[in-house]
Amino acid sequence: MVSIYYPDTSFLEYLVIPNGTEQLYPEFLTMLHSGKVLVVNSRRRNGLILFKRYHAEFAGPGAAVGGDYDRDCLGVLPIGNLSLLTPETHEERQKAYLIRRQWIRLIKQITENSVAAQRVQKILEQFEQYFPSEMVSRLPDEAFAFLVGVLPQTAAIVRRSGSHVDGKYNY
Repeated sequence: MVSIYYPDTSFLEYLVIPNGTEQLYPEFLTMLHSGKVLVVNSRRRNGLILFKRYHAEFAGPGAAVGGDYDRDCLGVLPIGNLSLLTPETHEERQKAYLIRRQWIRLIKQITENSVAAQRVQKILEQFEQYFPSEMVSRLPDEAFAFLVGVLPQTAAIVRRSGSHVDGKYNY
């Protein structure tokens, strides 16, 4: 078996966001790389998908972003009318980190399912419970794929096949 590894290859180089841009919101990425800790506004239905080298994380309302935690972020995809706030106290910062951890745990629970199509279905259900379905439909397949560890083609198949995946097919 021959294997060729391309360490600098990333889907982020080729991702085109549905609004037609090829960049993953460089202004937000600059804020994340500044080292400053910010908090996703908990009074809005908004969030960030943070693209790392081999996976993506979701930071929903109330979650901390930036600081040292997201220096390895390669791209971000805002969801909803994104508003980032600066925590004013140590307690606010701690609470925001705890909330970020809760969002990570939610995604971890989804990824523990061994059936790839079911992971995609579950993350879609979670997003559609919280965000309007037309907003979720505009998010790229790659975002969901990176969140739950599947191929983008699997996310595309599940999204196009309808609302229920019974696990008969292991994509």
